[in-house]
Amino acid sequence: MGRLFARIEFAAGAGLLAVIVVLVFIASVMRFFGHPLIWSVDLAQLLFIWLCFVGATRAMRERAHLGVDLLIRYAGHRNRLIVETVLAAIFIAFMAVLAWEGYELTMLNRERQFGDSGLSYAYVTIAVPVGCIFLTLAILANAREAWRNRAGGQMLILSRPQGQDAAPGEL
Repeated sequence: MGRLFARIEFAAGAGLLAVIVVLVFIASVMRFFGHPLIWSVDLAQLLFIWLCFVGATRAMRERAHLGVDLLIRYAGHRNRLIVETVLAAIFIAFMAVLAWEGYELTMLNRERQFGDSGLSYAYVTIAVPVGCIFLTLAILANAREAWRNRAGGQMLILSRPQGQDAAPGEL
């Protein structure tokens, strides 16, 4: 199931990036010829916001976010797993608050218009709660996997074990 989500995420991210690039290219060509697409900048920004959350979720699942492990690096696997579980719980609590506030913001912005595009600004702000939910699901999946494989002494929730890098094309 995780592989399926990874493929869907990759396809969504690649698709969003491709649309953004094509949209910005067409908008710049049209501007050069004196016929600017006024809505193109707004749509590119909207898609970029969604792309950021898709990328953040993928990085979370792949344990690829930046982290500083100087103090905990030399602790045993069990202690690191416990510390990372506490950090994951704090992260999930923060995501819950952020998702709720993002939902409230979305409800406030339903009538607001996004730039010159005519779209509701809610399409922008709804990315926050949706992204928080996906990030929470990713960290829960990592925690489940780490605790199931704790006997192996390799898998962690937030970070990769020392010396284990991503395989080419994995991220």
